[in-house]
Amino acid sequence: MQDWLIEDEQLSIGRKSVLPGAGFFYPDSLEEQEAEREAEETLTGSDVVVVADPDADGLACTALVRLVHGEGALLPAGPHELEEALEWVAEYANPEATVYVCDLCPDSESDIDALPDAVSRLASFSWYDHHQWDDDLATQVRETGVDLTVGESDEVCTADVALNELDHTFDDRFEELAAVTRDHDLWIRDDERSDDLADYAYWTDPEEYVETVLEHGVDFPAEVDEFLAEQRIEKEALIEKAIERAEMREAGPWTIGVTYGRCSQNEVAEALREQGSDAAVIVKPAGSASIRGTETFERCHEVAAQVNGGGHPKAAGCKPDIYDDMLDYAHHWTTQGAVAKQAIIGAFQRLADDTETESDNASDE
Repeated sequence: MQDWLIEDEQLSIGRKSVLPGAGFFYPDSLEEQEAEREAEETLTGSDVVVVADPDADGLACTALVRLVHGEGALLPAGPHELEEALEWVAEYANPEATVYVCDLCPDSESDIDALPDAVSRLASFSWYDHHQWDDDLATQVRETGVDLTVGESDEVCTADVALNELDHTFDDRFEELAAVTRDHDLWIRDDERSDDLADYAYWTDPEEYVETVLEHGVDFPAEVDEFLAEQRIEKEALIEKAIERAEMREAGPWTIGVTYGRCSQNEVAEALREQGSDAAVIVKPAGSASIRGTETFERCHEVAAQVNGGGHPKAAGCKPDIYDDMLDYAHHWTTQGAVAKQAIIGAFQRLADDTETESDNASDE
C-alpha cells in the first residue's frame, strides 16, 4: 500500500471526516513493539514515574508530580493500554522507584494482573483517579498495597485529587490549573480557557504540554495561542461535518443525538444538546465512540459499560465489540458507523427498559 493513501494531507475535509488517521492502519504488533521500546527508555533509570492518560487531566497530574519531586518520567497510557503499562512498570522501572498512576481506571481484573509484581518492587505506589470504579477492583488494587484515591466523578477531576493528595503547598496558579482542567473534564464549560487546555493537550506532544503548564499555568504564551488558532481551522470544519450528518433517535424517555466522524466530540455534543438532545453519541472512524450527557441525562457510564467502555455520568467512551475483520471496518466507514450506532442506541434502550421495570416494581411494592 502506498503511503499517500493514508496520509491526511492528501484528503479533503469530507473524506478525512469519515476515515481514521494514518496510525489506525499500522498493525498493533508494530505499535506495541515501538511502545514497549519507548517505555523501556522512559522507565530505565527513572526514580519517579507517572503513568497517565495523556489528556489535559492526566498531564496536569504529571506536572504536579514533577513540581513536587523535581522529576517524573511520563509513561502515557490510554484506558485500553493500562494492562501493558503496568507490565512495563513491573519490568523496567527502577527498583525502589516512586510510581503514580493518574486518570486511569481498570475495566477488568486483567488490567491489574501485573500490579502486585510492580508494587512489590517499588518504594511507593499511588493511584489517583475520578472515574466510576468497580468496588471489587478498587479493593483488589488497595490490597496490593497501592495508595488509591478516587474522587467523586461528578465533582472533581484527577488533577483536583492529585493537588489534594500530594504532600506539597501549591501556588495559586496550580489551583487554577486544576480548576480549569476540571471545567473541561467534567464538561462544565464555564471557563473559555478550558477548551485551550483540552485542545493543546490533544494536538501537542505530552512533554511539551507539561512543560508549558509548569511554566505558564493556564495563561498560554502567544506562540501557543497562534498554534491553536491554526489547528482550529480544520477542527471547526470537521465539527461542522459531524453536525451536518447528525440525526435524532428516541430511546425510552430520551432523545439521543447520533453522529459519525473524526471530530472534537465535546463541541459536537454541545451543538446536539442545543438541538434538543438529552445525550449525544459521536461514533469515530476508528471504531470507538464518545457518549455525552446533559442535565437531563447523567448515566453515560451505564450506557458505555454495556458496550465495552466506561467513564463518568455525563461523559463516557466505548468501543463496541463488533469488528471481526477489515471488511467490518470497511462497512463501518461506508455506512458511517451504522452498526456501532445501533449497538449504542440499543444500550440506551436497555437502560430505559431496566429503569421502567425498576419503577414498575417499586410501584407494586
